[in-house]
Amino acid sequence: MSDTNVLDMISRIYNATTILNFGALFTDGTPNFVTPAEPEPGEDVTIRFRTARNNVDSVDIVIGDKHYPMTVADYNGIFDFYQIVMKNVTEPLMYYFEVHSDRLTVVYNRLGILKEANHDYDFRIVPGYKTPDWAKGAVIYQIFVDRFCNGDTSNDVQEREYSYLGRHVHKVDDWNRLPENMDVSNFYGGDLQGVMDKLDYLKDLGVEAIYFNPIFVSPSNHKYDIQDYDYIDPHYGKIVKDEGEVLPENVMDNTQASRYIHRVTDMENLEASNQFFIQLVEEAHRRGIKVILDGVFNHCGSFNKWLDKECIYDKNPDYEKGAYLTPDSPYRNFFKFNDENAWPYNRSYNGWWGHDTLPKLNYEESEKLYDYIMRIGRKWVSPPFNCDGWRLDVAADLGYSQDFNHKFWKDFRKNVKEANPNAIILAEHYESPKSWLQGDEWDTIMNYGAFMEPITWFLTGVEKHSDEFRGDFLGNADFFIGSIRYYMSFMMYNSLYVSMNELSNHDHSRFLTRTNHRVGRIQTLGSETANENVSTGLMRLAVTFQMTWPGAPTIYYGDEVGVCGWTDPDSRRTYPWGNEDMQLLQFHKDIIKVHNEYQSLRTGSLKFLHGEYRVLSYGRFNSEEAVLVVINSDFSEKELKIHVRELGVHNNRTMRRVFLTYDEGYNQEEQMYMVQNNVLTVIVPKCSASIYVCKLR
Repeated sequence: MSDTNVLDMISRIYNATTILNFGALFTDGTPNFVTPAEPEPGEDVTIRFRTARNNVDSVDIVIGDKHYPMTVADYNGIFDFYQIVMKNVTEPLMYYFEVHSDRLTVVYNRLGILKEANHDYDFRIVPGYKTPDWAKGAVIYQIFVDRFCNGDTSNDVQEREYSYLGRHVHKVDDWNRLPENMDVSNFYGGDLQGVMDKLDYLKDLGVEAIYFNPIFVSPSNHKYDIQDYDYIDPHYGKIVKDEGEVLPENVMDNTQASRYIHRVTDMENLEASNQFFIQLVEEAHRRGIKVILDGVFNHCGSFNKWLDKECIYDKNPDYEKGAYLTPDSPYRNFFKFNDENAWPYNRSYNGWWGHDTLPKLNYEESEKLYDYIMRIGRKWVSPPFNCDGWRLDVAADLGYSQDFNHKFWKDFRKNVKEANPNAIILAEHYESPKSWLQGDEWDTIMNYGAFMEPITWFLTGVEKHSDEFRGDFLGNADFFIGSIRYYMSFMMYNSLYVSMNELSNHDHSRFLTRTNHRVGRIQTLGSETANENVSTGLMRLAVTFQMTWPGAPTIYYGDEVGVCGWTDPDSRRTYPWGNEDMQLLQFHKDIIKVHNEYQSLRTGSLKFLHGEYRVLSYGRFNSEEAVLVVINSDFSEKELKIHVRELGVHNNRTMRRVFLTYDEGYNQEEQMYMVQNNVLTVIVPKCSASIYVCKLR
């Protein structure tokens, strides 16, 4: 059901005598309607609300249970702009609006037009809460380092270099080999030199920030089991001293893995790797590319020097004894042990979700650990490393209580922002993030609820792991609009416009594979089936949505050239250098240029305009320009009449179609369309996405 039909229904329910123009009612937290949008404590804040010209009797802003009348401060041929100035705002401000027209009163909050107020969906302004401007709408590129590019073969993990999870690690010699189901100890050789070699590729693509999956010392290929937070893994960095032997054929005891021990504990290798990383960040910055690190602070790894379950630090006089070895370890309280009589080799420590390779960190009982991680948070965003932020792994799980979790992230934010005010703090989180997004903890989230999940259901009907197909969600515009509005309501402007909008990542199936509408995993259907019956046409629709939606569009390495894959580990395939889908790559370059050309696609307001089965239309706008997006995933062309007046487009104005992607390809040939009777009439092809632009001034 379209927004227009919903509003007509509301009007009938109210049985109003005055025709209220519901489509004109609008406000949000962007600079278009809140000035300044990110106020400092004590600043005056101007809040605006839009109605149709001469259409309502009054507008009140409601704060708590108090109503404050607004006045018309500005108008044009289409709208009145009601305004109020809130003086000396020092505390968080929560508010909604009441619009009065004749006998009709409606409420307007984060969900839009409602009959009654619900404070859960009030607008919010938090003085002093600012997210980095560079991240608003920034194009981010996620790199799973082992699978991106092998630029230095001398640091490759060697066959049988050590054992992990009861298996010898394996060096994969065929870069194009697909991942195995048990893949965690297989290494393809991707490294930071490979990233360095491809910085110009990323710049040419239009990338503005790199998000690295973990790159600190770690025994797995995913590196979410950190071994040493202070150093880049030499297998990703530089190995300047390479001594020792790999494990014998039938030996799993890592105390004999002298090659590995030397590589990851020798200070020359560790310092050389850090130094190379400094150079990489400098080269990225020189190209205007930011760098975001993955912070895994809920748990570490069983190889970690603080625990040392593998006893690889035990004989090294430069390292203290690990807590696994002795209760006298200075790291004893870094972990929670359930059996106080089990030393030496105490296996009773708590593991995250029971995984003994992922010992949970025990901050509540160790001030030393707490301070250490705060130092790590500061260290990597400060000189000489100068990284631009943290992505926080399973951030809501940290600690043993919710209260402690919030205390930790408040302190983490203070430390990081004092070290680098422009660093972003971005959390992995699947449920409501509202309690962490109050301005004093996280900046934002990986945007599953208000991006990845709704667009995946709408375009493919497949769940993000490819574990479920829902035909009732496929093409369901009402479900899409309702769910995405609901999850967007948890975030203020600050958070929403820097949220990480991904179609794929290392934890889920590749979006291109989801376009085959199949349920499966590598162990049930095999790898090759992930490539079958996929639709690059649907993929282009999804990317067009991604590049025109509020937030930071984030490309998972290889998506731009057609990489497929079921969920982890199959989604961690190598980048196919030399075998890219070049048309899809050029499409990404061109759509990113469109994203970068129009400021409204970075910081502009969002308004839904139309929704029906398999069809969505929405606009992004500011005072200077309006951008209209129409997505038609149906199997037939559609004629649509879009109420672009709601974006501020005057009658008899022309709109330029600047981009069209369809089932067989895409083009950027401009076409002009006239707005007549305040609507834009367009015929859109099947499986298409089109972008129209109008300058408002």
